[in-house]
Amino acid sequence: MVRRSILALLILLAACPAVSTPSNAATGLVRVVVFKAGLTAGAGIGRGVLSFQGRYYRFRMLGLSLGATAGISASRLSGPVTNLRQPGDFAGTYAAVGLGGAWVLGAGVVKLTNDKGVTIALEGARAGIEFAANLSGISIQLECRHRSCATSIEGPTL
Repeated sequence: MVRRSILALLILLAACPAVSTPSNAATGLVRVVVFKAGLTAGAGIGRGVLSFQGRYYRFRMLGLSLGATAGISASRLSGPVTNLRQPGDFAGTYAAVGLGGAWVLGAGVVKLTNDKGVTIALEGARAGIEFAANLSGISIQLECRHRSCATSIEGPTL
C-alpha cells in the first residue's frame, strides 16, 4: 500500500509542469530625442535617459536604417524597457522594426531588442517631413555604467 502511494505520488509529480522561479529581470523607463534623415537608407542620432531602480542613466544612440525611408524628422519618444537585470544590459546593439510618419507633426512607434534580451518599446511625437517603414540597427551606449555616477534626482533633462 505504501509502495503504491509513493509510486502514485512520483507519477503525479512527474506529470505536473515544472514550477519556474521568477526572473530577476526588472522593468525601466526610457525617454529619448532622436534626429533622423534619409532617402532609402537613413541615419539617426539621439540622446536619452534610462530610469531604472530609482536612478537615471544618460545614454547616446546612433542608428542606421534600410527600407522605405524618406525625409527628415525629430522625435521625442518614451516607453518601457523590459528584461533589464542591470544598467549595463541596456547598452548594446539593437535590431528594430519601425513605422512612422510626419507631415509637420506625426507619430512614431518602434520596438527594439538587443542580444541580452532587453526590449524597448518606444512611441511618441515626431516633427518634420518623413515616412519610414524599415529595419534598423541601433547602437546604444551609456555615458556611465556605474551606479555611482547615475543621478537619483528627478530625471535629468534631455
